[in-house]
Amino acid sequence: MTVASPGMNAVPPLLDHLVLATPDLVTTVADFALRTGVTPAPGGAHPGLGTRNHLVGLGGRSYLEIIGPDPEQPEPAVPRPFGISRLTGPRTLTWAISPPDLESAIRTARARGYDPGPVRPMSRRTPDGTVLRWRLTDADHAHPSGLVPFLIDWGDSRHPTDSGLPVTPLLEVAATVPDPAQARGPLAALGTGLALTPGPIALSFTVDTPNGPVSFG
Repeated sequence: MTVASPGMNAVPPLLDHLVLATPDLVTTVADFALRTGVTPAPGGAHPGLGTRNHLVGLGGRSYLEIIGPDPEQPEPAVPRPFGISRLTGPRTLTWAISPPDLESAIRTARARGYDPGPVRPMSRRTPDGTVLRWRLTDADHAHPSGLVPFLIDWGDSRHPTDSGLPVTPLLEVAATVPDPAQARGPLAALGTGLALTPGPIALSFTVDTPNGPVSFG
């Protein structure tokens, strides 16, 4: 991947976080630390969903979520989010944007012909015992490619980037999709964008690290 230079709009507008999902959280976190020289911080567990995460700041109020099965939780009654139970290896699956007004952004997107889906509450408990609560549009309802983001509103909760996360500055987010035009419409409806080129469905990102630029797909 070519690292974007300033001015290429390589980072999507309104980016809240990227989702790197994995069937083996411990191994993927260790691999990220080895490749970048930066160790992701424990984020916390998602009660009832059978998952937990580790986090890395990407600069500003954006971060990377590395999410996988939580061995300390029983098998959930509902499928794990992002199809984690079906993964055979780590993969950057999707991303989230944080518009200033969630309801307004949803109304605008629907008026422009794209429905982001219903809003539902979520929560997780951080290692220090703090419960974070937020609302988001249903990621499973979003564009099937995963390249169109879901929307998130942190409300009065502390944002993950306010917790002193280790940081690997984000240099670029890019994607391939068989028909880029089909994804550009929904992206525009949400007031954001993403560098798209023709190819198999894939989302990737590059971060700056003590070891130099490192890319993840």
